[in-house]
Formats: sequence, C-alpha cells, structure tokens
Amino acid sequence: MKPIYFAALIAILLTTSSFLQPPKKKVIFFGDSITEAAVKPGGYIRLMDSIIAAANKSGQYELVGAGISGNKIYDLYLRIEDDVLKKRPDIVVIYVGVNDVWHKASSGTGTDYNKFGRFYEAVVNKLQAAGVKVIVCTPAVIGERTDHSNQQDGDLNLYSQWLRDFCANRQLPLVDLRRNFIQYNLANNPLNKESGILTTDRVHLNAAGNLLVASEMWKVIQSIP
Repeated sequence: MKPIYFAALIAILLTTSSFLQPPKKKVIFFGDSITEAAVKPGGYIRLMDSIIAAANKSGQYELVGAGISGNKIYDLYLRIEDDVLKKRPDIVVIYVGVNDVWHKASSGTGTDYNKFGRFYEAVVNKLQAAGVKVIVCTPAVIGERTDHSNQQDGDLNLYSQWLRDFCANRQLPLVDLRRNFIQYNLANNPLNKESGILTTDRVHLNAAGNLLVASEMWKVIQSIP
C-alpha cells in the first residue's frame, strides 16, 4: 500500500472512531458554599474526578460546579437559567437546604418549610422540562452531635423527610446525606463532638466529609443511564 493511501486510511479511521465515541455526560452540581468549595483541591467534585479516573471512566463524565455561598433554594430558582440550563447539562445534582434551615436561626432569612417545597419542586420542574436528569441530596448537618442536641436537628429532619417523600413520589434518585452523616457520626463520634468529624465548623466539609459526599454521590451518578 502506498504511503499516501495508508495515511489517508489512518485519517479516516481516526475520524470515524471520534464520531463513534459517545460524548461526555455533563454533570452540574447546583448548590451553596459547600458546592462552591467542592471545585477546589480536596473538594468533593475534585475527589469525584479522581474516583472516576480510578474507574477508567474519565472520558465519560464532565463535572461542573455551580455553587454560590449563602444560597438557598429560591436563589437556585432565580439563577437556574444562566448557571445551569444554558450550559446544557445531562445531569444536575441539587445539594441545597442547609442555609434554608440554618439562616432561620442565625439571621432570620431562612426558608419556611412550605416555601422550601414549592421552590424545590419549581427547580426540578424547570430542569425536567429541559430534559435534564435530576439527582436530589438531603442537607447533611448543622452540628455533628449524636444525641439530638444540635439546635436545628428538628428542622433538618423535617426538610430532609420532605425531600425523601418528594423523590419517592416523583421517582427521583436520592443521595441521603442527612442519613449518611448521622450514621457516620454514630459510628465515629464517641465524644459527641459538635464538629471535626465530617465538618470543620458544624456545616462545611473537612477531608473526611468531602470524601463521604463524593463517594455517595458517585454511587448514584454512575447508575443514571
């Protein structure tokens, strides 16, 4: 075979193989300061990149952070067009709710229970109308004590249960971080510490917390066809 023909054949094969390779699934993580920090070294999104690479699936996923500090569910609703839909994601992981509860006590700017549900449903409806697959996460902790003495355990449990019921009714995949964090602390926090097990300050993730979130999210993300 003459060199010119051989080179042309190789070029055709390479072009054909590039067309046959499926595009990466774009996954956007939509949330607050916990997700804003997740794109930094050691953050849960960067750790998930490493998990995906170890599974030889780097060519299958593109992970994008869309977290803004202080955000609540209604903030996500207001910025969903520019920060999510315009980027044309395949999957969106919604991780919000801590500020909706936390700020009710700290600054009086949290989100009432009924409004939380209405805004959450509106966010999911917009995503699904655009053909996006949605994964829901429960808010994890505001304090890591295991004896039910964290100030806002009651509201966190209430809002998390709403999300569980919502996912069951809408047949949405759920990452139950609230349950995951409680179980981890029950096993690893014998001194009933307020922070330092999975968080740095009762809310934001330390190294162990980031790894737990990355692992639990990845279990669900990889199950989405």
